[in-house]
Amino acid sequence: MSFTSIVKNELSKLELSKLEATTELSAILKNNSQIDDNSIKVTTENSSVARHIFNLIKDIYNISPKITVRHGFNYNKNYIYILEIKEKLELIIKDLSLDTNIPNDYIIDDDVLLRIYLRGLFISSGSINDPKKSRYHLEFVVDNQEYAEFIKEKLNVYFLNSKVIKRDNRFMIYVKEAEKIGDFLRMINAISALLYYEDIRIYRDHKNMTNRLNNCEQANVDKIIETANNQVKDIELIESIGGMELLDEKTKVAAIYRIKYKEASLLELSEIISVETGAPITKSGLHHRFTKIKELAKRIRDKKNI
Repeated sequence: MSFTSIVKNELSKLELSKLEATTELSAILKNNSQIDDNSIKVTTENSSVARHIFNLIKDIYNISPKITVRHGFNYNKNYIYILEIKEKLELIIKDLSLDTNIPNDYIIDDDVLLRIYLRGLFISSGSINDPKKSRYHLEFVVDNQEYAEFIKEKLNVYFLNSKVIKRDNRFMIYVKEAEKIGDFLRMINAISALLYYEDIRIYRDHKNMTNRLNNCEQANVDKIIETANNQVKDIELIESIGGMELLDEKTKVAAIYRIKYKEASLLELSEIISVETGAPITKSGLHHRFTKIKELAKRIRDKKNI
C-alpha cells in the first residue's frame, strides 16, 4: 500500500460534525467528480475513501449513492469504485459550491474549516511520496488555474511555501520541503502518518548528516596524507642534492621527524617532536618550518627545471 493510501485511509476515518463534513465533501466533489444534468459521479481506487464519501453524502443529504465496483484498467489488480448521485443534484451543487471556481466563504469560514477543506482536497486529488523511497514531494492536481492559485494561497497561509506549475492541461500545486510536508500532515490531523513520516525523516536526516561528517573526515584524512607525502617528497629532493645543510637546525629537525613519521598529521608531529626533543613546538611553528622546506624544494625544482 502506498504512503498516499495510508494517509487517505487515516483521514477517511476521522469524525466530523455536519458542518465539517459539508466542507470536506465540497473539496472532494470539487476535485473528483463528473457532473452532468442527470448525475454526479465520483471515482476512486481507495475502498476506505469510497466508503467515507458514501457516508458523507448519506449523512448530510439523507440519500444513498449507487456504488459500482470495477476492475482497474490495464489488468490493474486494484478495484475502481464509482459512486453515482442522482437525487438532489441542484441542492448538492449549490450547497457545496460546485458551480464556482472558488468555494463560497461559508465553506471555509474559519481556520478549522479551511484545514478540513484542504484535507478533502488531499483525499480527492493529493499524493505524497513515501519518505523511505524517494525525495520529499506533496502535490495536488486540479483542472483550473484560478482554483490552483486559490489553493496555493490557502496552503501558504500555513507557510508551506507551495508553488503552482502547469502539467499538460491541468495544474499542479506542490510542496517540496520535508518539514513543510510534515506541517501539512499535522495540519490536516493525519497524526499516525505524521509520526511515521517524521520517524523516517529524522532517520534520513541523521544518516545524511553522518555521511556528510564521514565524508568531511575522510577528506581531511586525505588532505593530511597528501600534505605529508608532498613534504616527504620535498625533503627527499633536498637530500638527493645534499642540501639538508641549507636548512637551519630547527627546520632540519622537522625534516628528520617527517621522514620518520610519514603519516602523522602536523598536530601529531608537533606533539611527537615536543616530547622526544624536549623543545616544545606548536602546529603553527611546525607549519612554518615546512614552508621553508617547500620553498627550498621549489628553488631546486626551478633550477633543475623539474
